[in-house]
Amino acid sequence: MIRGVVSVGGVRIHYRRLGQGPGMVLLHGYPQTGHMWRKVMPALAERFTVVAPDLRGYGDSDKPRGGYDKRTMAADIATLIRELGLAPVVLVGHDRGARVAHRFALDHPDLLRRLVLLDIAPTYDVFASTNQQSARRGWHWFFHQVPDLPEALTEGREEIYLRHFYRSGTWNPAAIEEEAIQEYVRCFRQPGAMRAGFEDYRAGATVDLEHDGADREKKIRAPTLVLWGGARRTPQAQDMVAIWKPRCEQVEGHAIPDSGHFIPEEQPQAVADAILKFVG
Repeated sequence: MIRGVVSVGGVRIHYRRLGQGPGMVLLHGYPQTGHMWRKVMPALAERFTVVAPDLRGYGDSDKPRGGYDKRTMAADIATLIRELGLAPVVLVGHDRGARVAHRFALDHPDLLRRLVLLDIAPTYDVFASTNQQSARRGWHWFFHQVPDLPEALTEGREEIYLRHFYRSGTWNPAAIEEEAIQEYVRCFRQPGAMRAGFEDYRAGATVDLEHDGADREKKIRAPTLVLWGGARRTPQAQDMVAIWKPRCEQVEGHAIPDSGHFIPEEQPQAVADAILKFVG
């Protein structure tokens, strides 16, 4: 596996690269890095040039004070794709990375062949449908909004905080092995890393929410695949395909059995098979 760095407006974006062929870019979620694709990349790399970057603020990428709205983060990925000569790409996103991918599909359609979204509903719909049950499940969305307090409470306790998500979000917690947890902890202990993750969520509830609301009638042109964890107690929507239909010209999808939220680590073969079948 090759590692490299692309500079995007003075922000260094670190990436992993494997394979040869048409371009495929994998975007990670929270609280993770591009390392989350380690089990999926080899199968995909048999047919594609697969690139798994660390989003700005995450992993070994730079951690600027700002720019965590999804429009800016999607522009980072657009520049990376152009710099590496990968366009047009299959873009796969999980969790926060899927929100970046959604914005990318709207802002940079000419760089996109196909889109795969893992375990998310659109940002606008998540907030619009918030109730007691979803607020309890997604408590961290609201905790992360508070200025400075999450940073203060998690400083020096990063591992305690992060382990909660790996444990509670999986159907089988052993799927995220100790080596991976320690790699994530290493990254989130870097100066500014925890704040960057919180700023990602803060942007989600402010400028991203505005952008997504304004673009509710704008459809994703690229064929889209939606996957979600079939063993999650409650997905973000009762029918994940139905909630994406108004946003896409063409969408299909299904649940991945025996998986919680962290699908690429819990059921990597099922994820790789679904993606390869979808791209044809």
